[in-house]
Amino acid sequence: MNVTLPLTTSPFHPMLIRNKLILRFMALVFAIQLCLTGFIYYYSARARELRFYHRLEGKAEQTANLLIRRLSLDPGVLRSFRKKDLLTMHNERISIYDAQRQLVFHLAQEDEPASARDAEYFSQITRKKPARFREGKVETLGILYRYKKREYLVFVAGRDQFGGREFDTLTSILLWGNLGALVLIIGAAWLFADRSLRPLQRMVAEVKGITASDLKRRVDEGNRQDEIAQLAMTFNQMLSGLEQAFENQKSFVAHASHELRTPLANVLGTLETASAYDTDLPAAKRSIDSAVEEIQKVIDLTNGLLTLAKADDTSFARAAVSLDDVVLQAVDACKLRYPGRSIQVDFGTWPEAVEEVFGTRGNGQLLQTAVLNLLDNACKYSDQAVRVQLSYQSPRTLQLTVADTGAGLPPEEAARVLEPLYRGPNGLDKPGYGLGLAITQKIIQVHAGQLLFSSRPGQGTTVTLLLPAA
Repeated sequence: MNVTLPLTTSPFHPMLIRNKLILRFMALVFAIQLCLTGFIYYYSARARELRFYHRLEGKAEQTANLLIRRLSLDPGVLRSFRKKDLLTMHNERISIYDAQRQLVFHLAQEDEPASARDAEYFSQITRKKPARFREGKVETLGILYRYKKREYLVFVAGRDQFGGREFDTLTSILLWGNLGALVLIIGAAWLFADRSLRPLQRMVAEVKGITASDLKRRVDEGNRQDEIAQLAMTFNQMLSGLEQAFENQKSFVAHASHELRTPLANVLGTLETASAYDTDLPAAKRSIDSAVEEIQKVIDLTNGLLTLAKADDTSFARAAVSLDDVVLQAVDACKLRYPGRSIQVDFGTWPEAVEEVFGTRGNGQLLQTAVLNLLDNACKYSDQAVRVQLSYQSPRTLQLTVADTGAGLPPEEAARVLEPLYRGPNGLDKPGYGLGLAITQKIIQVHAGQLLFSSRPGQGTTVTLLLPAA
C-alpha cells in the first residue's frame, strides 16, 4: 500500500500565503512611506507659506513706514516713484486704504487694479491679526497700520516664484522617490516572503515524500525554537503517533486473524468430520458440543474486540462516580469468577478539603469493567492473595493499585502487555485473548487518567491506575 499523507486540496484557488505576505508587507511599508511623504509635503508647504507671508509682512511694514510715516502719502512725491523702486517681487502689488476704507494708493507691476477681495477682510484685520488669502499663485497679506491716530490698511501681494520652484522640485522628488521606493518595496516584500516561507516549502516537500509505508521519516526541525520549528516538531509527534497506530493496527489485525483462524478451523474440521463419519446420535452430539465450544470462543473474542473498539468512544455521558463503590462491585464480581481467592481491599486516607471522598467523573460501568479486568488479570496469573488499595496520590488525583505475587514478567514482555491480543509465553495456557489490559487502558485514557504497569520476574506484578478526583 503506497498511500501519501493527504494535503488539503480544494476546487477553489485561494491566495497563497506568499502573496498575502507580499501584499501585506507592501501595504504596511508603503503606508508608512506615504505617511512620511505626507508629513514632509505638509510641513514643507507650511514652512514655505510662513516664510513668504513673513516676507510680505516685512514688506508691508517697510512700505507703510516709507509711504505713510515719512512721505505722508503726498501725491506729488508718490507720482515720482517708479515701479521698480517699490515692487521687488513677481506679480507684486501694493494697496493702501484710509480710515474710510477708500483706496489712497495702489501700485502693481502689471497695472492691475486693486483686488476686489481686499474689502472682504477690512473688518477682520487687527493689529495682532493680519489677513491672509490667495488668488491663484498670488498670495496677499493685509495689515493694520496706525499713524497719528489714524488707521490705514496696507495690502501687499506677490508670487513666491523661487519658493514655489523649490517646492515644485520637492514635490517631484517625493513623487519619483515614492515610485522608486514602491519598486524597492515590491522587491523587498518578495525577498522577505521567500526567505520567511522557505522553511515551510522545504517542510511541504519533505511531507510529500512521506507515505503510509514509510512513516519512519521525519521532517527537519530546524533550530527547534521558532514557530516553524515548533510546527515541524508537532508534525513529527503526529507522525510518531501515526506510526505507532499503524504498527498497532498491523499487530492487531495479525493477532485477531490468528486468534479467529484457530477456532474457526476447529469448527470447520469438527463439522466436516461429523458430516462424514458420525452415524449415531451420541457421536453427532459430541461433535456439536465441540463446535459450540469453539464458536463460543469466537463469540467471546468478537465481544472483546467490540468492547475494545467502543472503549475509544468519548461521547458517553459523564456523571459523578464513587470509585470506592466501583472497586467493591468489581471485587464481588471477581470473587464469583474465582471462588475462595483472597482479595484484600484497603482504603487509604483522604485530604480534609475533599468534599466527595474517592469521587470522580465518568461512566461507572466502564470504570467497573476496567477495574474488573485488572482484578481478573491478577487472579488469573497468581494463586496467592491479591491486594487492592484505593487512596489519593494528591488532592486532585485518585490512585488505585492492584498487586499480585505471581511469576511476573521480564522487561521485554512487560513492555508489550498493553498491546491488544498480546499474550506472553506464561499466558498461553490461560483463558482469554489478551484484550483485558488493552481495554482497560482505553477506558482510563478516555477518563483522562493513566495506567502504569510494573512487573518483576518472581516478585509479581503491580498495576497502578490514576484518575482525576472530582
